[in-house]
Amino acid sequence: MALHFTSEQRLDDGVLEREFTLGEIPGILWTPASASAPAPLILLGHPPLGLHKMYPRLVARARSAVADGFAAATIELPGSGERPRWAAAEQARADLRRAREAGEPVSDEIIDALILPLVDKAVPEWQAALDALLPLPEIGGPVGYSGGVISIGVRLAVVEPRIVAAGFFAGSFVPRAMFEEARQVTIPLHVLLQWDDEGNDRQASLDLFDAFGSEEKSLHANMGGHTGVPQSAGDAAAQFFTRHLR
Repeated sequence: MALHFTSEQRLDDGVLEREFTLGEIPGILWTPASASAPAPLILLGHPPLGLHKMYPRLVARARSAVADGFAAATIELPGSGERPRWAAAEQARADLRRAREAGEPVSDEIIDALILPLVDKAVPEWQAALDALLPLPEIGGPVGYSGGVISIGVRLAVVEPRIVAAGFFAGSFVPRAMFEEARQVTIPLHVLLQWDDEGNDRQASLDLFDAFGSEEKSLHANMGGHTGVPQSAGDAAAQFFTRHLR
């Protein structure tokens, strides 16, 4: 898939932000505006809410990464944002909403339908993005993956050898099949967990962390809900990537 840059702007803190398309997939690349050497790359994962809606959080994470000497990039997930609607995904989201509104537990069937097809579609697209981004002269590798959907990160950590370290946000729904894949993960991991995250299964997050096969893995749990992540947690994640990518 060919990479085409469609817009470019310099943010006020020495960050060059470029929107691109990779085939039909929109994405954004952030790089230091005045880099003297190629930068390692951090892929910014995010939930399937659309790049436009996620932009404020993504650009904050990207600015932080660039300040630490990295390039950062993200792509739109299948069925999200401006990309074509995807009937199976829409149905799974509707089933999830219905279960939550009825106060029922979210079944394995709903979780599988919501997550597994998304992982199958998204992971090859992230790999195609790497194929297109790594040859750019301002990007040198190695590569890290940061963020959620955690199941996409798990699959990438297993199948993509160019990713050498990952920072995961625990809490998104995890199909049972992903626990088997987690045992195959061997790269260093930094996992962030909000202890009181209202929509998420804390025990499932702990079980998933336990399943990871990595020799170096650390779990950083903080009190508070989904949006209550303390600044210190971001600092610790930044130190993790600096240690493994620089």
